[in-house]
Amino acid sequence: MFEILRKKPLNPTVTEMEIAAPRVARVAEPGQFIILRTDSEGERIPLTVAGYDRERGSVTIIFQVVGATTAKLNHMEEGECLADFVGPLGRATKTEGLSRVAVVGGGVGCAIALPVTKKLFESGAAVDAIIGFRTRDLVILEEEFKANSTRLFRVSDDGTWGERGLVTDALRACLDAGDTYDEIITIGPLVMMKFVAKLAAERGVKCIASMNPIMIDGTGMCGGCRLTVGGKTVFACVDGPEFDASLIDFDEAIARGSMYRDFERHAYEETCNLFGKEAK
Repeated sequence: MFEILRKKPLNPTVTEMEIAAPRVARVAEPGQFIILRTDSEGERIPLTVAGYDRERGSVTIIFQVVGATTAKLNHMEEGECLADFVGPLGRATKTEGLSRVAVVGGGVGCAIALPVTKKLFESGAAVDAIIGFRTRDLVILEEEFKANSTRLFRVSDDGTWGERGLVTDALRACLDAGDTYDEIITIGPLVMMKFVAKLAAERGVKCIASMNPIMIDGTGMCGGCRLTVGGKTVFACVDGPEFDASLIDFDEAIARGSMYRDFERHAYEETCNLFGKEAK
């Protein structure tokens, strides 16, 4: 069983957990993910490896409470155990040969962007981290980004934190100022990544996007995580999750990602009602 060693709320809807998983921790790398189940009857959900401690034998995950399973996971406490914690899955982020990189993260996607930023920074690359949130109350991992980047640019939709605007505004300002990058890595909402990719293409800079489509088994068998990249069908769980952003059909990915939104919302409400009844 996989014990919850530590639980920490990062904002009202985002939680960080450290899970005892020695075999996963031994070989995990930034960019990879795990699939977990809260109990033997639970659904499988993919979550990115947000960090790992090889000596302690633990893996850190960060998740947003948006559906039934994340609601169940958020109700678990330190000392309790998950039924399954499988990984690491997917391909690790390629950081070799990069000397200057912009990492652009949005919302809870910053949890995925941080380990990538940290690995690049520790390898000696100059890293401009550009992170954005809707408002100050939703900010996560600010101090960690400060400690693991050459320059940190902070933006919020409403101007309550950092500069008012979008991550693309900050990225455009850097490019306009003459900053050059070997690569731009973007992680966050699909619409955000679409426009980061568009800006990168306009400026002739290679851009990599980390995709998180619907996923079930994590081995490429179910086909749920399929994407169109360069006109070909690929599977995010085995071919990714990172792809050349200029080749991704973002409109298709956005449409597929919204297919089960109503179902997920219904399942989430049922789960909340269940916990509410237990609380009484």
